[in-house]
Amino acid sequence: MSFKQKKRNCFVRPPKFLKRMVFMLGGVIMMGIGLSILRDINLGTDACSCFAQGLSCFLPFGFGTCLLLFNIVSLCFVIKFDIGMIGFGTLGNMLFLGYISDFFKWLWSVALPAGFFDQNVVRYILLLPALLIFMVGAGAYMCSGLGAAPFDALPFIISDHVKKLPFKGVRIMWDIFFMVTGTIFGGDFGIVTVLCAFCLGPIISWVQKKLEVLI
Repeated sequence: MSFKQKKRNCFVRPPKFLKRMVFMLGGVIMMGIGLSILRDINLGTDACSCFAQGLSCFLPFGFGTCLLLFNIVSLCFVIKFDIGMIGFGTLGNMLFLGYISDFFKWLWSVALPAGFFDQNVVRYILLLPALLIFMVGAGAYMCSGLGAAPFDALPFIISDHVKKLPFKGVRIMWDIFFMVTGTIFGGDFGIVTVLCAFCLGPIISWVQKKLEVLI
């Protein structure tokens, strides 16, 4: 497919566009809520968020801004190699996810007692619900079919160019790289980080298929 053909695929409005927008925005909000809890319980996050947390240790910006900057750099590569993967969902994820997470993290600090997330019982009780909210949100955002976040789009692009490597292998190696790099920089590392690196893609794909029937 030529660059002009891929460019025409940007920001297309597929059938049931408004319903897809609701799924995309609702999914991004759910991801932000789940991510805010995961950051508070300090048991690790997904690889992309771990890397953004690491960046925030070196740059004079908060988590949301570092996640946005990382996505902007990643977007440049997506535009160069497969601009057709960009859509409304791309912007929704990269512009809002980090700041939604920051907002709810602030909200928990105001609404809940001080030290609430420091209790081990609370941390492990909230682990699975937070992961579930994050994964269902990611599945809803992806099944909207309105474009992928730059971090999610690049593994597809790499697997298209490196035919010998299957997408699942590329995605796992991609997540592990940013998980390790983010941890070295100072991002949260824990059981969630490992689970996301090896299981996030397949689980989200399963959730996505279940939600697609609603669209």
